[in-house]
Amino acid sequence: MVNILSYLENSAKAFPQKIAFADDETEITFSGLKNAAMAIASRILELTNSERNVPVVVLLKKSVNCITAFMGITYAADFYTPLDSTSPQARLLKIKDTLRPRLIITTKELLPAAQSLGFCEEQIILIEDAVSHSIDSGKIEAALSGKIDTDPLYILFTSGSTGTPKGVTICHRSVIDYIEWVCNTFHFDENTRFGNQAPFYFDNSILDIYSTLKTGATTYIIPEKLFIFPVKLIEYLNEKKINTIFWVPSALIYAANSKILSKQIPQYLTKILFCGEVMPNKQLNIWRRALPDALYANLYGPTEITDVCAYYMVDREMSDDEPLPIGFPCANTDIIVLNEKNEAVKGSEIGELCVRGTSLSLGYYNNPEKTRDAFVQNPLNPYYPELIYRTGDLVKYNERHELIYLCRRDFQIKHMGHRIEIGEIETAALSLPNMENGCIVYDEQANKIVLFYQSETLDDAAVLVGMRDLLPKYMLPNRLIKLDRMPMNANGKIDRVTLKESLKK
Repeated sequence: MVNILSYLENSAKAFPQKIAFADDETEITFSGLKNAAMAIASRILELTNSERNVPVVVLLKKSVNCITAFMGITYAADFYTPLDSTSPQARLLKIKDTLRPRLIITTKELLPAAQSLGFCEEQIILIEDAVSHSIDSGKIEAALSGKIDTDPLYILFTSGSTGTPKGVTICHRSVIDYIEWVCNTFHFDENTRFGNQAPFYFDNSILDIYSTLKTGATTYIIPEKLFIFPVKLIEYLNEKKINTIFWVPSALIYAANSKILSKQIPQYLTKILFCGEVMPNKQLNIWRRALPDALYANLYGPTEITDVCAYYMVDREMSDDEPLPIGFPCANTDIIVLNEKNEAVKGSEIGELCVRGTSLSLGYYNNPEKTRDAFVQNPLNPYYPELIYRTGDLVKYNERHELIYLCRRDFQIKHMGHRIEIGEIETAALSLPNMENGCIVYDEQANKIVLFYQSETLDDAAVLVGMRDLLPKYMLPNRLIKLDRMPMNANGKIDRVTLKESLKK
C-alpha cells in the first residue's frame, strides 16, 4: 500500500451507501465522497496539466466539504494544506509565501478572502462547482500511477519562534503506518462512530479522518459552539450515538468542571482518547467515575511525528495530584531519551524525548535551516545515516518504566538557584479541590513564577495554602492571577503566549 486512497477505495466498495462524514448541515456516503473527490481531482488536473505533487490550499469552514477537498487533491496526486478561515490575513499570507501554492479550493462565501490573499481567477476552484465536474478516470489513473509512499500527503503549519509558521510535511507512508497502528490498537471498525473535535488544520484530526476511511466508520463533525454548552454537547453525543472521541484535554476538562457528568452522561461512549496537552488526573477521574467501563488512553506526540508516537492505556487508579504517564512507544516507533551530553538517560534521569521511525515528517516545507535544527543524525548511531526528531520535550521514566512528560525544554526554568519543571507546579495546582484550570508562566523580568487560575470558589490565599502541602517553598507561585476563563488558542489549548503577553501590560 503506497497511497491512503486505498482506504477510501476499499470502504467505497464495502460500504458504498454508508455515511462516512456528517456535519450539522450535510452528510456524505463513502461512494459519494469518492465520486465528488474524483470530480475535484479532474478539475485540478486540468489546471495543473497533470503535474504531480503540487501544493493546493483549502480555505473552507470546517465541514464535510473539507474532507471532499482533501481527497480530491489526493486523487490529483497532489498534497493539501488546510487554512484556518478565522486566522488573521497576515498569518495566511506568511503560509502562502512559504508554500507558494498553485491552487486554492474555497466556496463562493469565502471567495473574497481567497482573492485578498492574491489568488487570481485561474487559481481558484469553487467547491460548489468542482464536485459536479466531469470525471476523467484515465487522467486520474495516470497521475496516481507515478505516486510513491514518500510523496507528501499534507502540510500542516505550526507556529514558529521567529513569527513565521513552519510547514510540517507528512507523507503517505507515515499516515498509513499511524492509522494501521491506531485502528488495530483501539479496535476501530465499521461500527465506530467518531465525534470529531479537532480542527482540520490541527494534526489530531488525522485520527478521525483516516481511521474512518480505513474502517468504514462514521465521523460526526461536532459544531464548535457546542463545546461551550456542555448540556447540548452531551445531547449531541447521545443523539448521534457517538462511541469514540479523540479530544484535546481542554474539552474534557471543561465538561468535567461543568459538573454535567453528574447529571447526564454520554450513553454510548466507550472509548475516550486525548492528546495535545497535559490531562490532569483530577478531571480525568471525574470522567472515570461517570463512565467507569470506558477505555481511556493518553496519546502523545508532536505534529512532526504524524500526531502520535507514545500512548498510555489508563490501567489503574490514580490520585488527583499524580501525573498521567504518556506510556510507551507506538508500534514501529522508537523513543530515545537523551541527556544534555547526547547520551541515553539512565534510571529516572531527565532527558529530551527524541523519535526515530517511519512516523517522522519529511521536514519543514521550504525551510531547510529549521529542518536541520530539529531532524538530526541519531547520536547513538555513528554507523549510517539515521534521522531522529528532537521534540524539545523533557521526560523521565517512572518505576514502571512508563514515560512521564515533564514540560517543554524551554519551560524548564532556573529559579532561586533551582532547576524547576513548571509542569510539576501545574499538576499540583490542578489537583486542588475546586480548581477548574491553571497555567504557569515564568516572568523572566521580575523573576517570578506566575500562576493563572480559574475557580469559582478558591482565592489566592486558599490556592497557596493547598499548594504548600504539595510543593517545596521554592516552587510555589510568587504571583497569582485569577481569571474568569482561560484564553484558548485555535487548537483548543491554553494560550500561553497571550498569558505571557498580559504580564507586560
